[in-house]
Amino acid sequence: MLKVIVFDFDYTLGDSTNGIALSINYALGQLGHTAKSIDEIKKTIGLSLKETYYSLTAINDFQKAEQFTKLFKIKADEVMVENTILYEGVKETLSKLREQGYKVAIVTTKFHYRIEQILNKYNANNLIDVIVGAEDVKVEKPSPEGLLWVIDYFRVDKTGVLYVGDSIVDAKTAENAKVKFAAVLTGTTSRVEFESHSNVYIGKTVSDVCKNAITFV
Repeated sequence: MLKVIVFDFDYTLGDSTNGIALSINYALGQLGHTAKSIDEIKKTIGLSLKETYYSLTAINDFQKAEQFTKLFKIKADEVMVENTILYEGVKETLSKLREQGYKVAIVTTKFHYRIEQILNKYNANNLIDVIVGAEDVKVEKPSPEGLLWVIDYFRVDKTGVLYVGDSIVDAKTAENAKVKFAAVLTGTTSRVEFESHSNVYIGKTVSDVCKNAITFV
C-alpha cells in the first residue's frame, strides 16, 4: 500500500528557470565562459551543479566545477527565491495528499535551505514532511541516496513509496532505489522518453499524476 510520495522540485513542483539562468550565467561569466541560452540551460535543470558545468562547457575539470558551484550559489542566494514559482494546483494537491494520510517528501538537487525558502514564500512549509537537498547527500541523483534516506526516515517498505519527477535522471533515481516512479511532463522530457523507463503513470502535471497514479500503485 502506498504510504510515502516523494517529489523532485524543478519542473515537477515549480519553475526556477529564470533564477537558475541568472545564476548559471553569472558563474560562467566569472570563469571566463560565454553566457548560455535559456534553451541550453533548461536541458541541464535537474542535474547537479558540477554536472551542469560539465554539460554546458564540455570541460571535465573538477576544480573549475567546484568554483562554478560556489559562484552559482552566491548569485542564487540573491535571485533564486524571487525568480521561482510553484505550479498552479501544487499547494492544493499537496494538501489533499496530507489529508488522505500520505507522508510527503522532496528529494532534489536544489539546496535544502533553498527549498525551505521557496516553500516559505508560498506558505507551504507545512505541506512537506521532509526535504532532502544537495547538501544532505554525499552523491546526488541519479544516486538513490536521497530516496533511501527518506525510506529509512519513515521506516517504510520500498513498495510503499512513489517518486514523482520530470526527468530521466529522476526515473533512473527511482530505478536505482527500486521504488515506483511516476513522470510529469512539465519539464523538457517527452512522454516517449519516459516510456523507455519503468513507470506507473505519465501525467501532464503533479495534480494529474496524484489524481491517477496512486490508483495504479
